[in-house]
Amino acid sequence: MSRWGRKNVKKAPEVIRTVTEGLKSLYCKTLLPLEQYYGFHDFHSPSLEDADFDNKPMVLVVGQYSTGKTTFIKYLLEQDIPGSRVGPEPTTDCFTAIMHGDVEGVIPGNALIVDPNKPFRKLNPFGNTFLNRFQCAQMPNQVLESISIIDTPGILSGAKQRVSRGERGDKGYDFPAVLRWFAERVDRIILLFDAHKLEISDEFSEAIGALKGNEDKLRVVLNKADMVSTQQLMRVYGALMWSLGKVFGTPEVLRVYIGSFWSEPLLVPDNRRLFELEEEDLFADIQNLPRNAALRKLNDLVKRARLVRVHAHIISYLKQEMPSVFRKDNKKKNLIYQLPVIFTKIQLQHNISAGDFPDCAKMQEQLMAHDFSKFKTLKPNLMAALDDLLSSDIAKLMPLLRQEELEAGDQPGVQGGAFLGGRVGPFTEGDPFAEENGEGCEEEEDWVVTKDKPKYDEIFYNLAPNEGKLSGTKAKDWMVSTRLPNSVLGRIWKLSDVDRDGMLDDEEFALASHLIEVKLDGHGLPPELPSRLIPPSKRRQKGSDA
Repeated sequence: MSRWGRKNVKKAPEVIRTVTEGLKSLYCKTLLPLEQYYGFHDFHSPSLEDADFDNKPMVLVVGQYSTGKTTFIKYLLEQDIPGSRVGPEPTTDCFTAIMHGDVEGVIPGNALIVDPNKPFRKLNPFGNTFLNRFQCAQMPNQVLESISIIDTPGILSGAKQRVSRGERGDKGYDFPAVLRWFAERVDRIILLFDAHKLEISDEFSEAIGALKGNEDKLRVVLNKADMVSTQQLMRVYGALMWSLGKVFGTPEVLRVYIGSFWSEPLLVPDNRRLFELEEEDLFADIQNLPRNAALRKLNDLVKRARLVRVHAHIISYLKQEMPSVFRKDNKKKNLIYQLPVIFTKIQLQHNISAGDFPDCAKMQEQLMAHDFSKFKTLKPNLMAALDDLLSSDIAKLMPLLRQEELEAGDQPGVQGGAFLGGRVGPFTEGDPFAEENGEGCEEEEDWVVTKDKPKYDEIFYNLAPNEGKLSGTKAKDWMVSTRLPNSVLGRIWKLSDVDRDGMLDDEEFALASHLIEVKLDGHGLPPELPSRLIPPSKRRQKGSDA
């Protein structure tokens, strides 16, 4: 083809199949060039990579030490986390990304940030002190197939915090800045409080301040609420709401979920029903994260674009005000001092909302280290492209977003772990008994429950079974008396109701009683019923069905 022919060939329009693809394209073509031109990454967050758009939804768990953060995660997963330890003292001393993997293992921070398939490459600027306290725990778990979870170090107070994490000038790492980095990228932030430890230290208040701008992602959990009576819980809840109002400084009331998020018996069972309802609400919120992931990414990109626009106006204004030759240092100091006034001028001149502006004090501190003569003035074509992105390009993705939401509506969301337990057998409304295909087992293998069956039979017949079977209601009343959480009892029911008829015969009841004792002794429950636990009569039934 001739040179003249090539000139008239029009480039085919880019076909966007998913919202994520569209956001990635808009960022790379429109937003990233503007960020690089005005040095956005030197003042705010690093540039985004493909992994930031493609990764699973993430949940960030934050709280003071010994509020039950790691135990909360373990409760969700119903599985021990590789390399973790739980105790009353500060046991978690590093950031741990808990992600799905075919084999259990721990990846250290320095190896983690070079993996292009994980969204942590931009953590490199925080240095070795942080990377030595950052790791990824990989494990095969159904919950982690849909989401990833970030466990954080317990926030200490005063000198303890400084000794543990160091100061920026003392070869340490900036803890609030790391929190802010994660907060900008996660889909949900769980802020945990202990019912016995409501005070908000200066360090904890600073950490909460790092979450500013991400209040829409924030969920507050009042944990260990089973350790106080109903009257005390009412006072604790009121005190927590008062403290949160002071820290966040907003008239809106934050939603606080009350409960005891671990798989041990409730110490004070008076509020059991309240804890069940609160847990259902919180779990439903987390379960919906995969469905809402595209919307969250779109929302975060719009927030970032608005901040980039403000940043460009600030940098160009400072550049224009600088003298060309003399008294540059004095003018720089004067401009930094007058930054609040400059913010107001830009706000009025360009009709920009005050909520789009960055923290003034922080930016004044950052500007001290920059040479204003190297700043750039406004580039009309870049700013016009940004305005198009905010006004029309994002809007074009909305029909595709609605289509994805409709398709995702039929998907179950996060599955596995504690998300199954409270919704099985008599532990849910409507008694939905899902059919499952059991694995075959060896009929001749001894049943481990046999030795204790006479003891369980006595309880079984005292509960007045009808035609040799206990209804779900009767069985539930007895099982609840053990004070184990509904999510645990639901899993025990699912394992014990082998024939899926919604009732328990004497063997199934003995199996349920055995599993309850196993759980009360501090052991875990199997994901599926092993052959040695399947009641003998059910083995024969399975054999004939086969």
